[in-house]
Amino acid sequence: MGTIAWIMAWLFGAPAAAPAVEQVRVADNRVIIRFDGVVDGAKSFLVADPDRIAIDIAGATAGESARAAGLVAAVRQADRPGEGARILLDLTRPAIVGGGRFTDDGRGLILDLRPVDAAAFASAARAAAASFSSPAGARANADRYSVSLPVPPKQPSVLPEITGGDETRPLVVIDAGHGGHDPGAISPHDGTYEKDVTLAIARATRDALVATGRVRVALTRDSDRFLVLAERYRLARRMGADLFVSIHADSAENRNAHGATAYTLSEIASDKEAARLAARENRADILAGVNLGAETNAVSSILIDLTQRETMNASASFARLLGREAEPLIPTRDVFHRMASLIVLKAPDMPSILFETGYLSNEDDVRRLTSRDGRRAVAESLSNAIEIHFARRLAAR
Repeated sequence: MGTIAWIMAWLFGAPAAAPAVEQVRVADNRVIIRFDGVVDGAKSFLVADPDRIAIDIAGATAGESARAAGLVAAVRQADRPGEGARILLDLTRPAIVGGGRFTDDGRGLILDLRPVDAAAFASAARAAAASFSSPAGARANADRYSVSLPVPPKQPSVLPEITGGDETRPLVVIDAGHGGHDPGAISPHDGTYEKDVTLAIARATRDALVATGRVRVALTRDSDRFLVLAERYRLARRMGADLFVSIHADSAENRNAHGATAYTLSEIASDKEAARLAARENRADILAGVNLGAETNAVSSILIDLTQRETMNASASFARLLGREAEPLIPTRDVFHRMASLIVLKAPDMPSILFETGYLSNEDDVRRLTSRDGRRAVAESLSNAIEIHFARRLAAR
């Protein structure tokens, strides 16, 4: 995790309303942030693996306008209730903040980025805090301070509601990916958020499964809220789930990429696309730059346990079954079943898959996934596969 690398503070009197981030622009390795009012102050710190720079803006609210370039691959923003806004810069290569200053009017912040090698980035992340004073020089001594960044505590989760019959029925937990401050993929065509698509599909799947009368169903989230990745499968385990399905909608640089894919757990990715997906999805635990879901070594060691191996085999079998049932109903990728080291699938004793229902970067997939008929087709695919999965299990007994 990163530690405080650079601290910038500037106080100019409290505005009547919280100023918003008006624009974030990157040009020539310089980050220019404009606000629609005077902000209270700012601080930045480095976050490693993958390399990022986080910027906290006191007394401000997050905006939407951002343009990445050069050392910055992407710009993300999130509100931190009661504390201000956080801007997260995903880096194309290791870089540090070489200097920073507010504009004279207090409505702009300029950061100069300096590329470094991996060792220098790691060293800078561990370095003691540096500080800057007000650009006007007023209260310079009072404005110098160091700040530690506490990780927000995890809140105890209330178990979701289970619908669909008595306890003799197997329990399926459907996980709508992303949520809350984490929108997931964003469609370049119409701005559709992955978190909204996944929730709508999860609800449609629940309704389809309950209508069969053969299984019980619960959703990890039935509203727009954030869940740490590990908490998603832990909720399912606490409820004694017999199957866990995490719903997602991918994005790709190639906008012709389309169709559904199922992923199961493996420490060795089946291909480069699976490795890329794991790198992207596993970042969902980064709450505005701070990792809320760091695991102990127990998670890694348990993967070699026999129970985990049996679970992985059962997951793979269900993924192949889903591919068979989905193919007549929805577009699927040529290689439907893939493997990746996805945190959300690491339950040791519960068959689990991550179902990428399509690509929000593809215009046809966006139309399909946001339509009632498209969601119904995805839900039918899952419902058919789940019915057959549990029928096979019952027959095997």
